[in-house]
Amino acid sequence: MRTPQECQWDLVALGEVMLRLDPGDVRVATARNFTVWEGGGEYNVARALKACFGLRTAVVTAFADNPVGHLIEGLVLQGGVDMSHVRWAPFDGIGRNVRNGLNFTERGFGVRAALGCSDRANSAASQLQPGQIDWERVVSTEGARWFHTGGIFAALSESTLGVVEEAMTASRRAGTVVSYDLNFRPSLWKAAGSSERAAEVNRRLVALTDVLFGNEEDFTAGLGFEVVGGDAGYSALGIESYAAMMTKVAGEFPNIKLIATSLRTVRTASRNHWGGICWAGGEVFSNAIPEDLEIFDRVGGGDGFASGLIYGMLSGKPIEESLRYGVAHGALAMTTPGDTSMATLAEVSRLVAGGSARVVR
Repeated sequence: MRTPQECQWDLVALGEVMLRLDPGDVRVATARNFTVWEGGGEYNVARALKACFGLRTAVVTAFADNPVGHLIEGLVLQGGVDMSHVRWAPFDGIGRNVRNGLNFTERGFGVRAALGCSDRANSAASQLQPGQIDWERVVSTEGARWFHTGGIFAALSESTLGVVEEAMTASRRAGTVVSYDLNFRPSLWKAAGSSERAAEVNRRLVALTDVLFGNEEDFTAGLGFEVVGGDAGYSALGIESYAAMMTKVAGEFPNIKLIATSLRTVRTASRNHWGGICWAGGEVFSNAIPEDLEIFDRVGGGDGFASGLIYGMLSGKPIEESLRYGVAHGALAMTTPGDTSMATLAEVSRLVAGGSARVVR
C-alpha cells in the first residue's frame, strides 16, 4: 500500500451523489415536509473516512449547475470531502437534458420495510464520459492510496461503465488499492438486461479489483455466484455459506486480495442482528454486535461497514481488527438519520473495545 507521505489523498471515490428527501416518521406518499441529506453508495465511504475517521478524501462526480446542484455541493462540503475533481454540467432550465438525481427514502419501522424511490434519469453524473477526468493526475500525480467505486455508478450508463474501467486501470497502474462494492440495484439494471447484464459488467470490473464488497443479492444476482443458505444472516450457516462462496470468487479472480460483506438477520425493519465477515489470503474472519441492533435508519449501513474496514486497512491494523471497525461503524451509521455517518472515531473505537450504550457524560 502506498504511504500517506507520497499521496495527497487517502481515498478517492467515484460515483453519483444524490439529494435524499426524507419524510421522517411518515411515508413518502403522505408526507408534507422533507428533510434533505446528500448520499450515494460510493460517496458515503469517502465522507465517513473524512468526517468520522479524519482521513483525506475526494469525490469524483458531476452535478447540474443549478440551485439543487449547489445545495448538494454545500452538503458535501459540510462533510469535508474535497470537490476539486467535480464537473459542473450547464443546466438547460428544465432538466430536459441534464439534472441532479433525487432519492426519496422512508426509513421503515417494525414490520414495515424501508422504501426507496429514485428519480435520477439523465443526471449529470450518469453522463460522465471516458476521457473527461484526468485520472493520471488524480491517482498518480496528486496520488491516492485507495480508490473506491461501485456497481451503482457502473449501472447508470454505458459511459459511466467506461469511466469506471479507465479509473480502475489508472489506479492499478499507479499502485493504488482498488475497491469495488457490487451494490446490485434491480431498478438500475431492469432496462439493460437485468441480472445477466449486471453479472457481465461486474465480472469485467471485478477482474480489476483488489478489495470486493457485497451482500447475498450482490453476489448472486449481481455477479452470478451461488450463496447456499446466504439468507441465514449472521449465523453458523450464513458464515459457512459465505466462506464457500468467497473461496470460489477468489479462485476465479486471483487478483482479489480481500472480500468482505456485512451480514444481518432481519427481525424487523427496526431490529436486526448485525455482523460481518471477510476472506483474506484463504482465511475467513467474522465479527458481530453481541445484541440485536436497534435501527433508526438502515440506509448507509453497508457503506459504513466498508468505510470502517477500509479505515482499519489504511491505518495498518490487522484484518481481524479492521473487520471489527467495519462492523462497529456500520452499526453506528444506522443509529442516525440520513445516508451518511454521524459517528465519531471515539464512539467507533469504544464500540470496538466492547463499550456499552451507557450514557457518556
